[in-house]
Parts: sequence; structure tokens; C-alpha cells
Amino acid sequence: MRRIALIIEYDGTNYVGWQIQPNGIAVQQAIGDAFFKLIGDRPTLQASGRTDSGVHAYAQVAHFDTDCRIPADKFCYALNTRLPSDIRIKASFEVPEDFHSRFSVREKHYLYTVNNAPHACAFTRDTALHVHHPLDVGRMNEAAGMFMGTHDFNAFKAAGSNAGATERTIFRSEWTRDGSYLSYHVAGSGFLYNMVRIMVGTMLRIGMGFDDPSAVANALSDPRRTNAGDTAPAHGLMLRRVKYDLFDTEDFS
Repeated sequence: MRRIALIIEYDGTNYVGWQIQPNGIAVQQAIGDAFFKLIGDRPTLQASGRTDSGVHAYAQVAHFDTDCRIPADKFCYALNTRLPSDIRIKASFEVPEDFHSRFSVREKHYLYTVNNAPHACAFTRDTALHVHHPLDVGRMNEAAGMFMGTHDFNAFKAAGSNAGATERTIFRSEWTRDGSYLSYHVAGSGFLYNMVRIMVGTMLRIGMGFDDPSAVANALSDPRRTNAGDTAPAHGLMLRRVKYDLFDTEDFS
């Protein structure tokens, strides 16, 4: 039995997220269908994390165990011929049996994109949140800097989430601007359900002048969900990078 890792990119627009759900097609299911066409079996795919409905991935990582004789580096080619065009396996390779796509993660990097123009763009409507209200990136970056370090992010998890420990460490948190597009880069040891989207929603209110940057400090010191902002829509979010001791998905860009 071998353990194979996959580096996967997908446009999440047409999917109910990574994990198989009863209410629609998931990315995991689509890849499972491709496996069944290829080897007549659906191996269990373990991913680095479960992206929500509409969320995209430039570098999702998943692994599976198999006794199939297909060379590890050929799975990506064989699966891509059987997958829809909005899902692609960028690389496939053998990993040690103690590697785990989720539990071996050292750092994850998410990217949230905002189109801050008077009018929405026809071409980025599924990958960037359109906000026509002017945004103050300086204030947003002041707020973003407060996320750095180790904090209790209980205020930034979805209501009803059953996550146990809510402490996480953030290594990078900053906004950049390129024309009308704003990009929020955040990297951390791990993230709670909807955590990045709530962080973004909180900072967007600050950027529009509805709240002060100190709202972030307040939500971290008094971590109740009511102290953080709205949950930003899913379509602006992308899983950008995952780092392990064994490899970094940037190596497969």
C-alpha cells in the first residue's frame, strides 16, 4: 500500500465545497468519480482543510492510500483527463505513510480579493467581492496588524461551530492594492470555520469607516461573536498555499 499526495486547484463556483454533501456536487466527489473511472474504486481522500461552498483553491492538498500500480507521478495526468475543467491536479507524488494532509500542516495561506471599483467586473464576478464604497486600506492594514501573533479567535468563528480550542497563531496579515483590486493575505497555523471571512468582514467595515480599527483589538480581548463583523461572501476567498515540513505547495506553482 502506498500513500499518494495530490496538489489540487479548483474554481469552487459550481461546488458545495470540498467535502461531500447531500445538497450538491463537492470537489471531493468529483475527484472520487474520476478515480472510479480510472481504477474502479473511490479511495478515501483526506484534505488539508474543508473549503466552503464557492471558495476556491490554488493549492489544496489531499492524500489517499492505494495498491494500484499506476506510477505516483502519473495520477495527475490520468485524473485530469477524467475531471471537469474547473478542477485540476497540479502534481501527484508518493509520501511517507505517516504524512497526513491535514495533521501535518505547518502553515496555511489564504487570499481574499476585493474589487473596490464603482462597478462590478464581468470577469472577476466569481473570484472577487465587489465593494463600491471607497475603502481606506491604511485603516484596514492597521486592523490587520492586530491579528498578528497568537490569540483566542473565538469571536471570528461561525456561530454554531463546534470547534474546541479556538487559539490560533497568525504569521502574516496584510492588505495590498493593485489598481481597484485589494488583496488580503493571511497565513497562520490553522483557521476556524469561517474565520478568514469574518476577519475580512470586520476589516471591510473598518475600511468603510463604520468601525474603528480598535474593534479588532476588542474582539480579540473579549472574544464573543457579537464583537466581530459580518461574514464576507465565500467567492472572494482562495486557499493559496499550504506548507509542510516535507514540501511547500509553492514548489508546484
